[in-house]
Amino acid sequence: MTEVSRSPISQRVQRLSPSGIRRFFDLIQGMEGVISLGVGEPDFATPWRVREAAIYSLERGHTHYSSNYGLLSLRQQIAAHLAERYGVSYAPENEVLVTVGVSEGVDLAMRALLDPGDEVIVVEPAYVSYVPCIVLAGGVPVPVATSEAAAFCVRPRDIEAKITPRTKAIVLNYPNNPTGAVMTRDELLAIAAVVRRHNLIVISDEVYDRLVYGGHQHTAFSALPGMRDCTVLLSGFSKNYAMTGWRVGYACAPRQIIESMMKVHQYTIMCAPTPSQVAAAEALSQDKGEVEQMVTAYDQRRRLLVQGLNASGLSCFEPQGAFYAFPSVKSTGMSSDQFAELLLKEERVAAVPGSAFGASGEGYLRCCYAVSLQELEQALERIARFVQRHR
Repeated sequence: MTEVSRSPISQRVQRLSPSGIRRFFDLIQGMEGVISLGVGEPDFATPWRVREAAIYSLERGHTHYSSNYGLLSLRQQIAAHLAERYGVSYAPENEVLVTVGVSEGVDLAMRALLDPGDEVIVVEPAYVSYVPCIVLAGGVPVPVATSEAAAFCVRPRDIEAKITPRTKAIVLNYPNNPTGAVMTRDELLAIAAVVRRHNLIVISDEVYDRLVYGGHQHTAFSALPGMRDCTVLLSGFSKNYAMTGWRVGYACAPRQIIESMMKVHQYTIMCAPTPSQVAAAEALSQDKGEVEQMVTAYDQRRRLLVQGLNASGLSCFEPQGAFYAFPSVKSTGMSSDQFAELLLKEERVAAVPGSAFGASGEGYLRCCYAVSLQELEQALERIARFVQRHR
């Protein structure tokens, strides 16, 4: 008998699609003169005082493991920061876990909370990691679409329509990547009412919490009445403090959930890099105004990009948070993938097709404005020329 060849790769991993973001960055390799509006990364350097703290810690030989939970000094800073800024309290000893970026926090939350077949509602367009992390944990992602007409804010009735007896959690991400949408406190309170009615857990990715514009204010979901004990708050330092390469994030939740996440963390990661944790603690230790300076710069770029996109013929919802614009390309008759590929090929401007963020992102393009004003101006000239040619 002839043996049937069996793949060494698990079926679960085989079913995963490669990241739609990374596919476009593979296309850029070897291309000259590309202006990239694709990478979701601040173009600012990490503040010097933060870098200096890490350097000094290395010079003193602080190169050993920390607690699996993370440095207690950092956890204390995180708890104090959340209490002061949002009025929500966590015990640094056992309700705060330091992770390797928010991405690890998403993975840990899914693996700690989900049993096979549990359903998780994902508000789309959504960051590319949510669905794969649900699938890898054995869960079932259930997308709930948002629309430009509703400012890409999810409506309670749309969530409730997707809830079944197997629904366990909801993933929220506001300020949102990729749309830049921000939800008000009243809108979040309406979501909280659904959570209470159905006894759900909320995994709230708030990594862009300080990057809001135009008078908008961020509301931490766990700070809402009755939501602290059913929320896993995820955040970090990559976006607010321009610390993407340091890979430090954190999760805050009731002790039982954090201990469960820590179990997975200790067997797979051990702890976040110690010098990076020292740097993160310094970022929170004193407010030198660096975040506000970056927000001011992003706001100027935001207004330039949105105005330029609208002028070019691509209607663009006005983002109120993060550092992304999400213009519609539907007027061109092209799919988001076709538009992005042709724009890169013909005009050397890289952006991410909205389809990378779920079905409801089709017809849109994610453009990151964490680049210089000069690059934005050049990119807008190229985009306008491209749209004019393809009307």
